[in-house]
Amino acid sequence: MKRFTDLPDVIAVFPLPGALLLPRARLPLHIFEPRYLAMLDDALKTETRLIGMVQPAPAPGAGKEDKGLHRIGCAGRISQFSETEDGRYMITLSGLSRFRVLSEVEGFTPYRRCKVSWDGFERDREGVEEDKGFDRAGFMDLLDRYFSARDLSADWQTLKEAEDELLLNSLSMLLDFDPEEKQALLEAPSLATRRETLVTLIEYDLRGGDDEGLVQ
Repeated sequence: MKRFTDLPDVIAVFPLPGALLLPRARLPLHIFEPRYLAMLDDALKTETRLIGMVQPAPAPGAGKEDKGLHRIGCAGRISQFSETEDGRYMITLSGLSRFRVLSEVEGFTPYRRCKVSWDGFERDREGVEEDKGFDRAGFMDLLDRYFSARDLSADWQTLKEAEDELLLNSLSMLLDFDPEEKQALLEAPSLATRRETLVTLIEYDLRGGDDEGLVQ
């Protein structure tokens, strides 16, 4: 699945505001709408079992060719799934690679499908990424202040033991940022850039939305 030639040109996409998937991360989803149940059934029949997570784009910035979808999303492979007695699914997507939306594919499926390009995201399909400039102690102090301000609890031992990529990507996915901020985290070209973006968003939140004094 990591070989470039294995990735399909057309994938089903799931536009879900605020739901962020990153390469090598896992995203649990609860599927219950009929169109997305159909999407899941069809994806499970394919060899790749891929679903593309993509943020809906705000109407003013959406082009005709993407019909309200952001241009960059992340595809995940269905790695776990279970069905409830009433026909709903609990699934887990394992992030594989980001993609660029080229155009939407018209057809008879109740869910949306897009023609995509994987060019420029080859690093996503390699091993764990490192962030050599990561000041982990300083970041954990910032995170402690953020959690305290938000009255959030955390398993600090697990956070301290997590690899840099797992820690930064998990927080990017889990923390309560708006969809456009999630998109910025997704589009970060490297783990270091994602960490810098994450720090900026946390600092911004701690200052109550005040831009002054933000760490860049």
